[in-house]
Amino acid sequence: MDKSWVVFGLLLIVGLHSVSADLKFDPDSGDSATVNLDLGAGREGSRTDDELVKREEEAIKLDGLSVAQLKEIREKADKFQFQAEVSRMMKLIINSLYRNKEIFLRELISNASDALDKIRLLSVTDSSVLDAEKELSIRIRVDKEGKLLHITDTGIGMTRQELVGNLGTIAKSGTSEFLSKMQEAADTQQLSDLIGQFGVGFYSSFLVADKVIVTSKSNDDKQYIWESDAAQFSVAEDPRGPTLKRGSQVSLQMKPEASTYLDQSTIRELVKKYSQFINFPIYLWTEKTVEEEVPLDDDDATSEKKEDAIEEDEAQVESKDVDEDKPKTKKVSKTIHDWELLNNAKPIWTRKPAQVEESEYEEFYKSLTKDTQKALAHTHFIAEGEVTFKALLFLPTVQPAESFNKYGTRTDNIKLYVRRVFITDDFQEMMPNYLAFVRGVVDSDDLPLNVSRENLQQSKLIKVIRKKLIRKTLDMLKKLEGEDYEKFWKEYSTNIKLGVVEDTANKSRLAKLLRFATSASPTGTSSLTDYVSRMKDKQDAIYYVAGSSREEVEKSPFVERLQKKGYEVIYLTEAIDEYCIGALPEFEGKKFQNVAKEGLTLNESKEKIAETQKVFEPLTKWLGENALKDQILKATVSERLDKSPCALVTSQFGWTGNMERIIVSQTHSKQNDISREYYLNQKKTLEVNPRHPLIKELLRRINDDPTDAVAKETALTLFRTATLRSGYMLKDTVDFAETVEKMMRQSLGVPMDEEIDEEEPDTPEEDLVPEEDAEEDDSSSSRSDRNDDGDSVDSEHDEL
Repeated sequence: MDKSWVVFGLLLIVGLHSVSADLKFDPDSGDSATVNLDLGAGREGSRTDDELVKREEEAIKLDGLSVAQLKEIREKADKFQFQAEVSRMMKLIINSLYRNKEIFLRELISNASDALDKIRLLSVTDSSVLDAEKELSIRIRVDKEGKLLHITDTGIGMTRQELVGNLGTIAKSGTSEFLSKMQEAADTQQLSDLIGQFGVGFYSSFLVADKVIVTSKSNDDKQYIWESDAAQFSVAEDPRGPTLKRGSQVSLQMKPEASTYLDQSTIRELVKKYSQFINFPIYLWTEKTVEEEVPLDDDDATSEKKEDAIEEDEAQVESKDVDEDKPKTKKVSKTIHDWELLNNAKPIWTRKPAQVEESEYEEFYKSLTKDTQKALAHTHFIAEGEVTFKALLFLPTVQPAESFNKYGTRTDNIKLYVRRVFITDDFQEMMPNYLAFVRGVVDSDDLPLNVSRENLQQSKLIKVIRKKLIRKTLDMLKKLEGEDYEKFWKEYSTNIKLGVVEDTANKSRLAKLLRFATSASPTGTSSLTDYVSRMKDKQDAIYYVAGSSREEVEKSPFVERLQKKGYEVIYLTEAIDEYCIGALPEFEGKKFQNVAKEGLTLNESKEKIAETQKVFEPLTKWLGENALKDQILKATVSERLDKSPCALVTSQFGWTGNMERIIVSQTHSKQNDISREYYLNQKKTLEVNPRHPLIKELLRRINDDPTDAVAKETALTLFRTATLRSGYMLKDTVDFAETVEKMMRQSLGVPMDEEIDEEEPDTPEEDLVPEEDAEEDDSSSSRSDRNDDGDSVDSEHDEL
């Protein structure tokens, strides 16, 4: 017989045997054969162990009531109307109070945590309150088919009266009554660590739910069910009995548009975002499918042997030991249900700093910020006083490159918690703009939560927290030393300088953090404290000069005599530096003196200065009133110049050359700004060096002839070079270039009246012949006037 028919026959026998196992026929009943619907009941791969069955039964208990039970409750329930203020508040909540609907889960978990706090506090004096249920936890279960979300806690629960009172009035959570009863049983800190079982936050459930059912069991009463559709509510005894043992279960009948909150991954993300630091474990009932190897049944083993025999016969396989050693198993898909712990992160800020290891700080920082590098520094403290809060702040090693592009915008670097419940990180008021790089958490027990947790930033207590956070951050930065401070200054120097400009209250603290290059520090930087310690005797000011680079300020005419006499000068080479120092009136009793402005004195003999001024008075008067009367405010003898003949000095409140360059280069400036134009066109003082030979010669010429044209031309050139030396921009650059050209003619001996050579006249366009055309003309003429026969080419052409 053909082998294919043998295979077909064996497969048919196996199939009939399998079907007969599933068909049951009762001849006495008169019914036809019926199919057993549980086809996989006898297979090992579909069985569940006792522990899984127990967990599934537990999950079923968390489900909603049956239809019959729910109908019975609604018939026997006592109906209530919400108080007028409750109805108004719920409308406000649903329509405007909460901008982000996802916070409903945060509120319900927070309420569950408060209920657990209450029962735990009661157990301190009476352990019997935990007899009904020892475990203190929060469990979340999603029922996608029924569109239900259940949040269950094993907290203190509520009696029938508390259900009516607490859930029927706004912000009547019972916390105040609870604290008053427990004042003698616990200390103040424990008692203040309670928000309330249900407050306004509970009503945020209606943001995502059409109907809310609260099942609650208190040690002092039976189990009751509270049900509401936001219009009215009802309370009835639970016909199932005390299924909860103790605690509350909030069941939400989700709106169609809120179906995303029935997804397990969404629940995980929200719990991690808002509630990962709750004191009590939060579990989520999860479902996942896995594949596993299971032993074969006898029927499967027999069938597999027959199939193997056929295959071996067809393939003529000679080996017989392979089948004996091959394990008799198969892969099956199995659905596993289990409780998954969602909040395994530990709120290390609630512990005392001495009890936290350095490795724990590092691990927490990386989990909080997702930064791959270790924090440069951190500060962990507990603040007490007008407001009590715990804080843990970190200083990142590297600042994001786009930080200053977003300067002044809201950041999410500081996360605010209230009793370990995340409230918000959308705070512009928590930290000033210049400290926006600081990362961390703040956890307070004193912030008000009676309206909305999103409106906390309107609280005056936030300003108190902000003030203390700034002080602690500056203390953390002050403690940095050596290489760590160099790394910090390289990344955040601009932030600190902006802080000096913006934060007047902490200006003196920020000034101690400043670092600048100085004439005494060829490579590194120096603090203002170190500068003051190196000041010369009788030096009453801190000298500084601003420019675009260190090389520029080192060669500035303003520092020549200061360096010669051994005075240290601070070099400001960044755009923000001059603003920063300008915002500091003094440092440790020493005023700041910009050496490019008026007011610089070097403690020289007043008699000697007066004598020099008298000698050069004709020149200074001639410069200010005659030669340069349109260019300068006045001329005077200088104390700051050594090698340069002269320099332009601005007034105490005027703009230096460096500041003018910064202002002019700003793109976001108002056109034709009156104030800006005033400072830009402000006349300067011309200081002359009485020891320079050019100035001496100019004085001699003026004394001889005040109308000397060469002297006047020399004065104008000196003014222009002084403008450039002093860092200002020339307005008449063309005239200055012509003057320099005249000087070069003189030095090279080129006559002043020698004209520039004229260009050769251009050939008219009509006389120009393209090269190609010219070549063609030449070739035509080369063929000349005759052809091979000696006749004229032109005549031949005419004949043709």
